[in-house]
Amino acid sequence: MRTAIMGAGSLGTIIGAFLSREGVSVELIDTNVAHVEALNRHGATVNGFTECTVPVIAYTPDQMNGTYDLVLLLTKQTYNQQVLSALLPFLHSDSIVCTLQNGVPEERVAAIVGRERVIGGAVGFGATWNGPGVSQLTTPLETVARYAFEIGELDGSDSSRIRHVQELLGHVGGCHVVFNLLSIKWSKLLINATFSGMSAALGCTFGDVLEDERAMACVAQIADETIKVAHAQDIRLTHMQGKDLEELALAPGETFLVKLPIYRHVFAPHAALKASMLQDLERGLPTEIDWMNGLICQKGRQLGIPTPFNDRVVALVKAAEAAGLRPDTHQNLAKMLGEQW
Repeated sequence: MRTAIMGAGSLGTIIGAFLSREGVSVELIDTNVAHVEALNRHGATVNGFTECTVPVIAYTPDQMNGTYDLVLLLTKQTYNQQVLSALLPFLHSDSIVCTLQNGVPEERVAAIVGRERVIGGAVGFGATWNGPGVSQLTTPLETVARYAFEIGELDGSDSSRIRHVQELLGHVGGCHVVFNLLSIKWSKLLINATFSGMSAALGCTFGDVLEDERAMACVAQIADETIKVAHAQDIRLTHMQGKDLEELALAPGETFLVKLPIYRHVFAPHAALKASMLQDLERGLPTEIDWMNGLICQKGRQLGIPTPFNDRVVALVKAAEAAGLRPDTHQNLAKMLGEQW
């Protein structure tokens, strides 16, 4: 199975390294020329919760050739139209595009490459890009071994091809086939909207958010809004990393303190993680905020469900993008809570 990783950033570098280490033939594709050169010259270096350097094959998009049986899509959604349009000549009729992006991109991806080619997926571990050829694994290996991926067919069916993809991704960590893809994608969206959204809006790590009571009060509201919007679409959230995310819905009068054990179980292993959106802000790149918290806001408006806390995350991240500045933690936390808003 000829395999490519489109978007060999922080996660793609680690996935490529782990697959290559297990003898899987995989090509890492990225537009960052310095990164591609470093990968080819020195190998993919992974640090953090593990230490290894693995020889890999890397290309820039203009160096691609032939067709691929499997493409693991890890580019930012901001570039999907141009990335996928350019990918089409390298797909054959039975090619698989497995979406491992944040948010819920499957329908938009299917509209470009064809629904019959698309498998949906979610990644359950985090990474930080440390420079050309180097990526930091910010999730413990035992968590990766259990919860690395969840993948599913768009129609909820089982298939031989998804089992082949499961076997391949199993070389990286635990890969589970699911039959309720939208439930998984909205559950992952909740994780992105809460801790990735707050990490980007406040300019801090997941651990910083987890240890700040004011930030956690915001997280609880973001999660509750997300669950309400999902329910309005007849989508039920599901278990992720051993916990039922439906339990994060707030009953009248409940505060984040009631839910804190769940948040600690799910997010404490990722305390060192800095959201990819924050990494983008630090590098002066556009973020995926419109496809994460912004998607919840958009659906909320369509369904008549208020999403004030998600709205604030979007506004703060967009303000940081426009100003080209790293977010100010204390100032933005006050704004999240409605102070000076």
